[in-house]
Amino acid sequence: MTNLMTKPGNGFEWIDLIAPSNEEIEQIAQKYNLHDASINDSLEADHLPKFERLKNYSFLVLRMYTSVRALEADSMKELTDKLSVFISDSFIITIHKNPWEPLERINERSVKTGDCQHTGHVLNEIVKAVLRSFDEPSGNLTQAIEYYEEQIFLKDKKIPLLKGLYFLKRKVDVIQRILLLSYDIIDSIDPTATSNADTRDIRDLFVKYQSIFDSMAANMNHLLAIYFNTASQKTNETIRVLTIFSVFFMPLTFIVGVYGMNFRVMPELQWRWGYPVVMVSMALVVIAIFVWFRRKKWL
Repeated sequence: MTNLMTKPGNGFEWIDLIAPSNEEIEQIAQKYNLHDASINDSLEADHLPKFERLKNYSFLVLRMYTSVRALEADSMKELTDKLSVFISDSFIITIHKNPWEPLERINERSVKTGDCQHTGHVLNEIVKAVLRSFDEPSGNLTQAIEYYEEQIFLKDKKIPLLKGLYFLKRKVDVIQRILLLSYDIIDSIDPTATSNADTRDIRDLFVKYQSIFDSMAANMNHLLAIYFNTASQKTNETIRVLTIFSVFFMPLTFIVGVYGMNFRVMPELQWRWGYPVVMVSMALVVIAIFVWFRRKKWL
């Protein structure tokens, strides 16, 4: 347990809990009269973003992007960390499983310097830090989408594009869902508890990242459609070539089949010019088919 801010002059205290034990949670709940349902939600690892206004305090669940190393991470729990916030005029309690550096920066640069004179100001800075955590993945995902666009349009498609596109789309969908669910939190921030300029900054950040990831989602759907279309076109081209070959060889196979039958009495079987005539006939058939294809503009 880390007590970040207890300075009496500020009129509030900030308690930050990192992977707290059950005993610590019970002590905090009893001291600040926290509801059991809120405590249970704060300990649920995969809880979605939410905002609740209770009698003595407000409760928020935020999710910030985490630096994941696994390329195939595609779930909300793998891509984001949860931050639970209990806030009133006299206290703010943050609970999270892993250390998060932005909280330390907020404490050092805003709380200890006296810039944050109210818990609403602290919450404002925390929400902005949560939204800014999506800045890095937005750039990385944009580069990844551009790479796959280049592979689809310009390169020979020998790499497993579909698998990469799938996990890229899953990441964009997860972040887009988190931002969508976070709107209620941003919409519920009380402008009387902080400045209108700060609340505008939060809304501007939200609109910015929502627009970025909406555009990414549209691009991903477009890329997947193009991928399947190009794959289908390649398959159709292969079938077209095989069909052309089969058309050329079908009459030749018929002629060879007829003269390959082992009957003793057959027309032209003992004829001296039989073999040359058959070969010339086969060549004429091929030429006729070729001319027909050219007139139809199939070749």
